[in-house]
Amino acid sequence: MNPLRIFISSVQKELAEERLALQAYLQGDAIMRRFCEVFLFEDVPASDQRADHKYLDEVAKCDLYVGIFANQYGWEDSEGVSPTHREFQHATQLGKQRLIYVKGADDSKRHPKMQALIAEAGAHLIRKRFVSTEELVTSVYASLVRIMEEREILRFTPFDATAARDATLDDLDMEKVTRFLGMARRGRSFPLSEDTPPEDVLAHLDLLSKGRPNHAAILLFGKKPQRFLITSEVKCAHFHGFVMEKPIPSYQVYKGTVFEMVDAAKDFVLSKIDLWTGDRSQGVQVPTAYEIPQEVVAEAIVNAVVHRDYTSNASVQVMLFKDRLEVWNPGALPANFTIEKLRKPHNSVPANPLIAEPMYLTKYIERMGTGIRDMYERCQNAGLPTPEIRLDMGMWILTIWRKKGVPQIAPSRHQVGTKSALSAHQVKILEECREDAQIGDLMQIAQRADRTKFRNQVLNPLLIEGLLEMTIPDKPTSRLQKYRLTPQGRAILAQLEKHS
Repeated sequence: MNPLRIFISSVQKELAEERLALQAYLQGDAIMRRFCEVFLFEDVPASDQRADHKYLDEVAKCDLYVGIFANQYGWEDSEGVSPTHREFQHATQLGKQRLIYVKGADDSKRHPKMQALIAEAGAHLIRKRFVSTEELVTSVYASLVRIMEEREILRFTPFDATAARDATLDDLDMEKVTRFLGMARRGRSFPLSEDTPPEDVLAHLDLLSKGRPNHAAILLFGKKPQRFLITSEVKCAHFHGFVMEKPIPSYQVYKGTVFEMVDAAKDFVLSKIDLWTGDRSQGVQVPTAYEIPQEVVAEAIVNAVVHRDYTSNASVQVMLFKDRLEVWNPGALPANFTIEKLRKPHNSVPANPLIAEPMYLTKYIERMGTGIRDMYERCQNAGLPTPEIRLDMGMWILTIWRKKGVPQIAPSRHQVGTKSALSAHQVKILEECREDAQIGDLMQIAQRADRTKFRNQVLNPLLIEGLLEMTIPDKPTSRLQKYRLTPQGRAILAQLEKHS
């Protein structure tokens, strides 16, 4: 079977990063590499053939034209037309299938001729907007999967883009979609407005397949994701020794969306490792530091949940031992990748790109392709040994070593005058509530996206302990509700500062 020939619109300096990243992804993904052939004008060797003839010849040969438009119009020929414009017109005249992607939402900053080109394209077909390179790559990926299915080049669909069997829109929590939209706009300048209907948000993220949610949609925004994906859970265990042995002192199985599982698993680990608390000599807030940087814990768990093989019958496992943290991820390295290559700069080839993109937009993932190296650097800065990665029996196993001799406050983990230990986030929430604070601000401190779980796991225990109180106790769900310290809460903070 002949590969799908893809022509990516010709050279524009402002889009060099996006074009090269798209080419790298398509060549790095095992399925795309097998079934697609990408043409970039930069790859053409020097010859005596005129450039404009060459790229128009390639448009004629292609099966699919991918136009990426930004602000600049580019070099103009004797008739005042740019190569990009010529390509699009030629593809249109020849009846080629076209995909058009426009960078940014503000058209007023564009060259007038680029505005006209975008309008011309919009008269023929649907244009898609993007902000980041990652968003462009994800959107093109989803479109190519659909096109190859329609042309029967692919007779199967990548897991996260496959429609979830028997799932309907009623199986999605649209409030979660709306909360995601707000976080994505604040976090990564997501181009859709806050009043965008949830179904339009899902469509923009390529999470619907013929109007039905795909697996990525269920995992990101499902009411009960495990109803459709039984093994999409995270098992967390804490062992006091160096090996897995019974009885297990602490064991939890977390279900829910990928956001909820990451939050819960991260809190499990952070609640059981040592925490150092300083004093106020360096600033207003009391500094804290976990023996394993919490960014490292989060990155390890996010990587496992986002990049795992969801067709496997195994689950993600997070195991804390006396000397190390191990995160077991069902799956394998991408094609042509080695463990050694992960330590060096490399392209991002997510196993589940439709899941990875919303995690990036909400800042669960900082930058695609840099997570492992950032983890190594943070461990080195914290005085920890370099993490280790190994592949064993279909599992990708990450080992992060714990620090010995970390200073602790006394008593351990903020258990001062309370019935139960306070997490570092709860201490920071108490500090924030010296002045009346809204729940949204407190959720940001705890790095939580799910309001219900934040109430149950973080906020309500502080209310039950009598450390916080509502400013409008007769109307607990009032939109004007705020939280403040009680006298007991102020006393606890004073004791913590005394022991710092």
